[in-house]
Amino acid sequence: MTPHNSAPKGAIAPFVLLPGDPLRAQWVASQFLTDVKEVTSIRNMLGFSGIYKGCKVSVLGSGMGGPSAGIYSYELFDHYDVEAIIRIGTCGGFATSMNPGDIIFPLTASTDSNWAHQYSLMGTYSPSVDYPLLERAVEITKKEGLSYYAGMVFSSDLFSSYSALGEKCWEKWALMGALAQDMETYALYSTAAYLNKRALSILTMTDNCATGISFEDDQRMEGNRNMAHIALETIIQQT
Repeated sequence: MTPHNSAPKGAIAPFVLLPGDPLRAQWVASQFLTDVKEVTSIRNMLGFSGIYKGCKVSVLGSGMGGPSAGIYSYELFDHYDVEAIIRIGTCGGFATSMNPGDIIFPLTASTDSNWAHQYSLMGTYSPSVDYPLLERAVEITKKEGLSYYAGMVFSSDLFSSYSALGEKCWEKWALMGALAQDMETYALYSTAAYLNKRALSILTMTDNCATGISFEDDQRMEGNRNMAHIALETIIQQT
């Protein structure tokens, strides 16, 4: 157990889904898993383990932002011997062609965070996805006929709408090829690389920064169903 996770050793599966919202973790467990057990609830950061198509899977909230996601992913990898983490998160899209519910696969993440300073690297670090996880997830997405994008995302310490830099600060990142903005992918990919583990981020675009089109409030949980399905199907193909 850790200060942030009360699950005993063995209670967490080798493959973990990591949404930011602990209530999304609860929703995924109730909608997709059988034989579900709550394994942790410290700070109300809910975590569950259950069975999906015969495979043990865990789903745990990470909280918002790189520091929080970094803590939970580090502990899962290092303390609980987790092999791979798939982030199932939400994001703000930058392209006018994107619609709420579209899937985004971050190949890499740029950031305004100083997260990588801890590695004492003489340069700017760009973490990348685990390709076998990505390849399988894209195959599943294509098979399901779902709309998706793959490329670089911008993981920010700031929530755009509340930033003192102004709501349009994302536009410069869009000009450099960023598809969307989230807050956690950079920390997850960096932590996985540092610990020689595997990570994939799958994002649902909930709000389009360019057009202003967003999910309605009552769509924000159910709108994650395709993303969760892709993540779970990816896991069972890796075991």
